[in-house]
Amino acid sequence: MATAFAGLPALALAQAQTDIAASDKDAAQQQTTQQAATAQQRVMITAGRPSSLPTEIPTTIEGIDAKTIERTINATDAEDALKYLPSLLVRKRYIGDYNHAVLATRASGTGNSARSLVYADGILLSNLLGNGAAFTPRWGLVTPEEIERVDVLYGPFSAAYAGNSVGAVVDYVTRMPTQFEAHAKAQAFTQDFQLFNTAKTYSGHQASASIGDKNGPWSWWINAGEEDSNGQPLVFANRLLSKGVPVTAGSIPVTGAVLDKNPSNQDWLLLGTTTQYHTVQDHAKVKLAYDFSPTVRASYTFGYWHNNTDGNVESYLRDAAGNPVYTGNVSINGLQYALTAADFSPNKNVLEHLAHGLDVKSNTRGVWDWEIAASLYDYNKDIARSATVAMPLAQNGGAGRITDQAGTGWNTLALKGIWRPETAPEHTVEFGYQREAYKLRTSVYNTANWIDGPASSLFSGFNGDTQLQSLYAQDAWRISPQWKTILGGRFEQWRADNGTISSATTTQSFGARDEHYVSPKAAVSFKPDSDWTYKASVGRAVRMPTVSELYQGSLSGTNIINNDPNLKPEKSWTTEWTAERALNNGSGILRATFFHERTKDALYSQVNAAASATVTTIQNVDDIRTNGLEFAYLANDVFLRGLDLSGSLTYTDSEILRNDKFPASVGKQQPRVPNWRANFVATYRQDDKLSYTLGARYSGKQYGTLDNSDPNGNSYTGFGSFFVADVRVRYQIARQWSGSVGIDNLNNAKYWAFHPYTQRTVMAELKFDY
Repeated sequence: MATAFAGLPALALAQAQTDIAASDKDAAQQQTTQQAATAQQRVMITAGRPSSLPTEIPTTIEGIDAKTIERTINATDAEDALKYLPSLLVRKRYIGDYNHAVLATRASGTGNSARSLVYADGILLSNLLGNGAAFTPRWGLVTPEEIERVDVLYGPFSAAYAGNSVGAVVDYVTRMPTQFEAHAKAQAFTQDFQLFNTAKTYSGHQASASIGDKNGPWSWWINAGEEDSNGQPLVFANRLLSKGVPVTAGSIPVTGAVLDKNPSNQDWLLLGTTTQYHTVQDHAKVKLAYDFSPTVRASYTFGYWHNNTDGNVESYLRDAAGNPVYTGNVSINGLQYALTAADFSPNKNVLEHLAHGLDVKSNTRGVWDWEIAASLYDYNKDIARSATVAMPLAQNGGAGRITDQAGTGWNTLALKGIWRPETAPEHTVEFGYQREAYKLRTSVYNTANWIDGPASSLFSGFNGDTQLQSLYAQDAWRISPQWKTILGGRFEQWRADNGTISSATTTQSFGARDEHYVSPKAAVSFKPDSDWTYKASVGRAVRMPTVSELYQGSLSGTNIINNDPNLKPEKSWTTEWTAERALNNGSGILRATFFHERTKDALYSQVNAAASATVTTIQNVDDIRTNGLEFAYLANDVFLRGLDLSGSLTYTDSEILRNDKFPASVGKQQPRVPNWRANFVATYRQDDKLSYTLGARYSGKQYGTLDNSDPNGNSYTGFGSFFVADVRVRYQIARQWSGSVGIDNLNNAKYWAFHPYTQRTVMAELKFDY
């Protein structure tokens, strides 16, 4: 868990592109030797490897490499690599969670997916078409076994990134061979899930294989895999106890309802489950690279991801004969409640997404270097089907709706340059032009057969485009062997157009918007000796409204009732102060970081108390202030040879200072940002073959609402605190064979992030490496 800063020679170990001045080489080599022994080491990669990282990084950076992932983490999905990094949380509800696994950072919760950036081999995986649970990074384009390493940049301090970097930037670099290699992996997992009236075992498995080689100037890599996962139920049909009415004729007496407290501590009845996903995901990736010369490489990546999901339902309610009841008027303990088809609605999703990435870069480490990078992410097929007819009729078809997002996607272009002037070798200037374009196409149709019937009449539709063009530059100036500073800025021109919203009979269009913003950046570091480093960074970030925030809503006649195409962008000033000390002759590190963020016009879904007490829309929250303190620790061979320890502790105080549209939220805690977060990992390497790992994760009290009116986090739709322990044992069976067994959530904690998280999960894997 080494920390790097642009002012440190050790940055060569933390970056995809490396530039070390001649005067720094001895220090860099010494630190390389020290860090090579660490559990989560920085690895200098081959010149020209695709990555989103700039050369100079003016902020805290944390990371983990492939060997550490394999030794310490029960990794089933790519996001698991981030499990124990400081101040991070991925809201992964079950293995294979493709649509709700939001990354939360220091001052951003699990509802703010647009406040972080995720890249893999230079391809943007973040889904910036929206902000929230339905717009998560496309983690499925990366499998855990192909990861070479992951780096995380905290905060918006690099001029090379848009305002969505306000939380963090995650950069995956996957394998590219230097000689022939082949790999295969098989994994199985299972959990016994018990909650309310659900007591079942949910299991799954996955398998993958990869092969690659380098022949002269050509290198190539092919990876393919499949994951078949049964997750626990995620949604619970419910009724407030107070909504019961006197029983009328024809009402069906039922048993099986579960009395519980909702997040506001009101009594409610839980009637059954929906959205118990059976997910099958197929992944394929082809990577090609060609070295035009020792200093110029071209790389191409093609990624394919197919997802087929069935969302199943189960009613807890039983009539006198023991038959499940899904619809109609039911009598529960002397009160009547009406069930509709929407309470138990099965669904199906079929997604086929394609990704392309092309990168050409030079790495001379001379006066000039350059890079051209482009990527395309395409919703080639994206169909969601749901029933509108009641169960059990819906089991065999019947009326429903089809949501089709074909034509949705995004593309990026980046032109980058590095200048190291011969007359001023203490300077490194980075600059570039970037373009990002996002296109949302959503049509919802009626259908006579929700399972496999064709679309008929239009029910609703949402369309819109956004585009961000940026120019950036930053100058890293090594003032002296102890001092370094980075000054930079970013000019951004944002455009939103082609916005429409449709009902069955009407389409309304929105006018275009064209705005521009400037975001300055600055950082300084001071290294008085070989043990201590002090750093400070400040940066402005402007997070533009996404297409869905601008244009998704509904119509009442010709009136748009729940969206605002004139939303302001979020504007944040973030600062960071860090002190870090090298421990145990460079084999460990201790870091303390104070961070502060002030965000104006934050984008949240809320009611406008001045206009309506019932309609919830995306609106600007005037002012949110966040202060926090983060500690990170890493040490190897602690107390005895082979024992590696790492951990982090984060305290965050995030308060809403002003919100004119919803005054009840003023003075309250920002949603989904807990006061405390902590991670801890202990690994004992008994010998070269056998290792044992114990991991622990803690998250403190948090709320899901702006006015903090949901104090009960241990409930469906609540956001609770949790402590979870994980274990893993890995054994090198032979030179090419290894196996591992592990348990996630060893203590079987039952905790919530709106939906229930996975309970105790046992997994085993077998791996072959040639």
